[in-house]
Amino acid sequence: MSRPDAKPRAMPVPDCRLYLFTPSLTAATLPAFAPRLAEALGAGDVASLLVRIAPDAAGDAKRIAEQLLTVAAPYEAAILLDGDPRLAARAGADGAHVSGTGEALSEALASLKPERIVGAGGLRGRDDAMAAGEAGADYVMFGEPRRDGFTPPLAETIERIEWWATIFETPCVGFAAKLDDLVALAAAGADFVALGDALWAAPSLAEAVAAAAAAAAQAAKARAEAAS
Repeated sequence: MSRPDAKPRAMPVPDCRLYLFTPSLTAATLPAFAPRLAEALGAGDVASLLVRIAPDAAGDAKRIAEQLLTVAAPYEAAILLDGDPRLAARAGADGAHVSGTGEALSEALASLKPERIVGAGGLRGRDDAMAAGEAGADYVMFGEPRRDGFTPPLAETIERIEWWATIFETPCVGFAAKLDDLVALAAAGADFVALGDALWAAPSLAEAVAAAAAAAAQAAKARAEAAS
């Protein structure tokens, strides 16, 4: 089963919009998560969703992806899969997010572009970010947690976003480890702010999404007004 609309959606042109990371999903956790995803997507301006599947759920990955694509179909978010370009194409997702600038990025660009989105994260520094942009990534991401769980300091992520936003046209995403980090990332010039576990743990998911979307848009507007 693939998503109902055959043509994948493009990465939206942003002011500053939300990019949600799912928890690391398995077939067992999917039924409880699916209605929460629908709640989140319906609560505010969510531009994109990154579907993360647990390593031990590889055998169920296509089914998990397809079910989430069905849940997300009524909404406008672009749906990307984390680290698996081939699965993204087979499941009918809008694209894939890959780490680094090596073979994984090259393979994703070759297999998915131009029909689908390819985003680049796991970038070790400015040189990696520039290499990803020059290679043709649709966005670069700063601040996302590493595989070992380490999250870069907020100040470092802000510095990277400010540098990127003043020089390059390729959109950039800033990962907010805490909901309170969102405004600073949007004010720094992020085109998208990514939210993960901090969002899903919020006492009221719908209220958290709506507030985050409004705060991101307001911070971007204030930055634009200050620059004009």
